[in-house]
Amino acid sequence: MKTLITNEQRAQLLANWAASSLDENHDPMPVVKLFTPDAGATWLLTELKPEDGDTAFGLCDLGFGTPELGYVRLSDLATIRGPMRLPVERDLHFVPKRTLSEYARLARADGSIKD
Repeated sequence: MKTLITNEQRAQLLANWAASSLDENHDPMPVVKLFTPDAGATWLLTELKPEDGDTAFGLCDLGFGTPELGYVRLSDLATIRGPMRLPVERDLHFVPKRTLSEYARLARADGSIKD
C-alpha cells in the first residue's frame, strides 16, 4: 500500500490531535494536501487519531460542490482510483496559507477547495 503521508507529517497530525483534544478552539493549519489527479477530489488534513493511526480529520472535497469538515481513513484513501486509474497523491508543493476553519469557510463559499 502506498504511503500517503511522511513520518514528519504523521507526527504533526498526531500533535494537532493532542492539541485539539486539550483546546476546542485549536484551529491548526493543514499539514498535508491529498488529491486525485484525475477525479477532482481534495483532502486538507490537520489531525490524526492516535488510537488507530489511520483516521484523519480535515476538509474533504469530493468534487461535488459541497466540501465539508470530517473524518477519513488514510487506508481508504490509499485504495481510491480515479477514472484513469490514478491513485490519490500527496501534493509535494503544498504550503498552507490559512487555518483549517478559514479554508473551510472559503471552500463552502466557492464550492471547492482553492489553492
